[in-house]
Amino acid sequence: MARPQDPFLPLRRRRRGRRPRRSPAPAASRASVAVVLAGRRLHDLEVLLIERIRRPRDPWSGHIAFPGGRREPSDRDRLATALREAREEAGLKLRRASLLGELDDLRPRTATYPELAVRPFVFGLTRKSKAVPGPEAARCFWVRLDSLPERACEADFLIAGKRRRLPGYRVGRHVVWGITYRILSSLLERLHV
Repeated sequence: MARPQDPFLPLRRRRRGRRPRRSPAPAASRASVAVVLAGRRLHDLEVLLIERIRRPRDPWSGHIAFPGGRREPSDRDRLATALREAREEAGLKLRRASLLGELDDLRPRTATYPELAVRPFVFGLTRKSKAVPGPEAARCFWVRLDSLPERACEADFLIAGKRRRLPGYRVGRHVVWGITYRILSSLLERLHV
């Protein structure tokens, strides 16, 4: 009997290949996100997203994002930041053993957002874990990766008083855009979904 193919194999291969691009940043500007994938087959993979709570003076208020945030002094490294944020924002206790790899560091492309260098860490689970929103998340939900290409869209956003048309993925009544959109697009390309 044939063994089922590892849905994370394309990411595991990439981990052994090209090193992710790193963006130098001062300690206060270093951030990490946990990109959590779950499933047993490539075309059944789902990704965990959160809806950030709405707060005044939070530039990412209400955005759809991955669990993540700035590195804290108590974090041993950037991976520890991703693990802590997944626990705090989605109630997930990820293990380092479920780490599939890292993607290229990304920075916001809009000057009105704070200076950040975001490092995405990709984790693989064979089945979805129950995600429970923490104090910074209004809700947590899973989205099938293979549904994202058909949800591609462009939407208008008001940024620093100017209307801009940007690419994204429509998820329910929201549009996933910015760094989260860029991470998802990179992931889809690597997985050939």
